[in-house]
Amino acid sequence: MRLFGTGRFWGALLCAMGATTVVSTLAMAAGWPQWAHDPQHTGFINVSGQSLNTILANIVYDPLVPDEMAARGGELLVHYQTPLVDGNDVYMESKSGTYSTSSYSTQRWHQNKFTWQGGQLVPVWTFDSDWVPPGSIHDFWEPVYHSVLANGFIYDPGAAGTIFKLNKSDGSVVSRINPFDMPLSSNTYTASPLSTDSAGNVYYNVVRITGGTVDTAFTARDVVNSWLVKVAPDDSVTKVTYDALLRTARIIGEPVPAPSAPCKVQFPSSQLPWPPSPDAVPPTIDCGSQRPGLNVAPAVAPDGTIYTVSRGHFVSRYNYLIAVNPDLSGKWASSLRGHLHDGCHADTPAANGSILPPDGATAGCRVGAHDGVDPGTNEPGPGRVLDDQSSTPTVAPDGSIFFGAYTVYNYLQGHLMHFDSNGNFLNAFNFGWDSTVAIYPHGGTYSVVIKNNHYNVPSYCGTASPFNCGFTGGQPDRTGTNPSSPEEFFVTQLSPNLTVEWSFKNTNTLSCTRNSDGSLTCVNDHPHSFEWCVNAPALDTNGVVYANSEDGNLFAIDQGGTLKQKLFQQLALGAAYTPASLGDDGKIYSQNAGHLFVVGN
Repeated sequence: MRLFGTGRFWGALLCAMGATTVVSTLAMAAGWPQWAHDPQHTGFINVSGQSLNTILANIVYDPLVPDEMAARGGELLVHYQTPLVDGNDVYMESKSGTYSTSSYSTQRWHQNKFTWQGGQLVPVWTFDSDWVPPGSIHDFWEPVYHSVLANGFIYDPGAAGTIFKLNKSDGSVVSRINPFDMPLSSNTYTASPLSTDSAGNVYYNVVRITGGTVDTAFTARDVVNSWLVKVAPDDSVTKVTYDALLRTARIIGEPVPAPSAPCKVQFPSSQLPWPPSPDAVPPTIDCGSQRPGLNVAPAVAPDGTIYTVSRGHFVSRYNYLIAVNPDLSGKWASSLRGHLHDGCHADTPAANGSILPPDGATAGCRVGAHDGVDPGTNEPGPGRVLDDQSSTPTVAPDGSIFFGAYTVYNYLQGHLMHFDSNGNFLNAFNFGWDSTVAIYPHGGTYSVVIKNNHYNVPSYCGTASPFNCGFTGGQPDRTGTNPSSPEEFFVTQLSPNLTVEWSFKNTNTLSCTRNSDGSLTCVNDHPHSFEWCVNAPALDTNGVVYANSEDGNLFAIDQGGTLKQKLFQQLALGAAYTPASLGDDGKIYSQNAGHLFVVGN
């Protein structure tokens, strides 16, 4: 533990630019204690958000951003903690150390407490964690370090599958909770945000891989084991392996493959356009053991059912949404495979809901392809789980579960997949990549809010393959003037059956930078605007959506899809996806370029 003193790794703490009144809008409000606010991950808080009039605080929590961006060609591919709010207090991560492209472990992570005093967000203490993520930029985007508020304490990720229970007053360690009866293992990782339920139990995932040097690729070694861990308020621990969950749960859909079983991967680029023939069979590799996807925060339904997501360690197309009983026994596990039928098509896209060009057209599938298949594997599209993403399950008021999965064949948009409380697949929406949806309850029903980016990339062959997916001539198929599916960027609200209720389109074309004197320098260089970089939006009691865009703006969007306000923060940049949160007083907490911004009246 280290009390805040010199602030050696904080790049800036700018004074509030205007006073604010700290008043709880509703007595029953409970701040923002975890990922997506509550155990169900709905992203909804029953307070009214303040206006986006003033930047009340601007704090640099990641001074390594210039190095991180330089290593990624100008993009910031790092996942960050949600700002946690507890009355007048705010908790946020920070980073120090050095940035290396060979291992994330050269960096250091810290948990920080701030408190509001006289209209300013004042630092109180800093705790130095020994948590490190697995891998490097050669494996996946930087995983998230994410604490949770529960039982009057803050629980913070630690090394080797452990967590720290910290005193909120001074950041001192009350206890270190180690679920494993062994010395700390350098190949064991606390691999998810920490979540809590209404009883104060804390849940998180742990992954242990076989030994290797730090420059050995994460997926070059299979998983030794992985666990879902439950920590009770008295620090007692129960845990279950993902292998045991999947062996005991009722399996819905495709059986769980053994670690050495063959699993399908996509056809080689040399055989574009795909599928190479109508009945072509793709190559296979060993599946690897099932283990939690990195960054998947367990969600907990009101009845105590826990939801998490597993994936094959070596593959991304063999995944399960898992329901777990409160005693950590397996309830059911529903395969994400075989549900999506909106791929190749010979006629119009409306025939099967596809957004691909017709077969034989530029960026379409090969002529003769079976209707609806994912051209990369010539089978119904699977919901994929990448370790780059931070999608987590969301439990809706009707008990159904939403999960944002990855798919390549629809311009990298992924799919939002929807399951009932018994694990049966219900429907899907044609975007889901790196999204934890928010739920807006109203009038005895609810709506689902999700970002909805239509990227300017090749269709099914992805960014790593040639434009046009093997067809010669022409321009990239996803452009701003594509008549059937142009490059556009929306925040979209859906009904429970995933029909569009409204969409708000970002039309800003200016790339701006905030200068040291507070002025802006802007260049008009994005004719088709910017994608939304929020991975977990925040909703207030009026259904106002708070979300950040890669144009550097924080947006407030009213119900009906109209712009309420927007406010520029620091920098327009390509970024990994950053969550937003609200406090009991309606202040909005947002992130941009490694800065924590607090915005309000």
